[in-house]
Amino acid sequence: MTGSIVYGPVPSRRLGRSLGINNVPPKICSYSCVYCQLGRTTRMEVEPVSFYETAEIAEEVRTKLEQARDKGEPVDYLTFAPDGEPTLDADLGREIEVLKTLGVRVAVITNGSLLWREDMKQNLRKADWVSLKLDAVSEGIWHKTNRPYKLLKLETILHGMLEFAQAFRGELATETMLVKGVNDDLDEVKRIAEFLAVLKPTKAYVAVPTRPPAERVMPASEQTINAAYQVFREKLGGVEYLIGYEGNAFACTGNVQEDLLSITAVHPMREEALAEFLKNADTGWETVRELVENRSLVELEYQGNKFYMRKLPGYQASLLHP
Repeated sequence: MTGSIVYGPVPSRRLGRSLGINNVPPKICSYSCVYCQLGRTTRMEVEPVSFYETAEIAEEVRTKLEQARDKGEPVDYLTFAPDGEPTLDADLGREIEVLKTLGVRVAVITNGSLLWREDMKQNLRKADWVSLKLDAVSEGIWHKTNRPYKLLKLETILHGMLEFAQAFRGELATETMLVKGVNDDLDEVKRIAEFLAVLKPTKAYVAVPTRPPAERVMPASEQTINAAYQVFREKLGGVEYLIGYEGNAFACTGNVQEDLLSITAVHPMREEALAEFLKNADTGWETVRELVENRSLVELEYQGNKFYMRKLPGYQASLLHP
């Protein structure tokens, strides 16, 4: 168990102030999405296993909550948003049950690829808020965008999503990440909207990469994003963009370097956000310089903004945007 399991609070464009739970080590996932900020998946899996003791996760969350509250930092959600796919944690259902006793709503951000499993549907139904990734509904575009584990079947996944949605009593969100020249064809966008009309999420988000992907991909154009939004609105009620900067309201609750590395392990920070973080922690920029020099922190640029991210296994700095 390391100090990077629980991170934040961090600003979330969907959830307000979120305390993140990194319940899956890097980079264990069922997908290897072309736009992932962590680079290609180093360990492709579809079979859930236990990574950490539930009691240890609960204790670290409880400690972080107390530290945040002592500093007057609000927490709106406890969010499973790890370096891999959260549903690959075999103990996820039990962890959600335990964390809900702390009096804070629990969210899970998942790619939905394991929802063909009955046990996974049961686990996720315990959460208050669930986000499902839906970047494509056509086989070829799905493979090009999400690069799934070889045994996964798109039709089975989509059917599992529909079954989950029918019985889920919490808030269901979807996120469609549009990448230029990969999945931004308007016909595919229309097919996605038709599926979402059946799924009936509370909110459907149209997104583009706003943090630096590790591979050379670009967000869809403004014209395409707007067209996608209009297509979604024709079929769905709640549609929002997820294309803006989430803000600088990152919080330090304990050891500055530990907090910084745990946040940037899953959530790259823009330079101005990091400066604000250090100011609130009463610490100077030398902390960042030290972490960059010892290669714990990576400095990179994306769309004219400088970001800082924790160096992770499998992360290829050579693929960063110039």
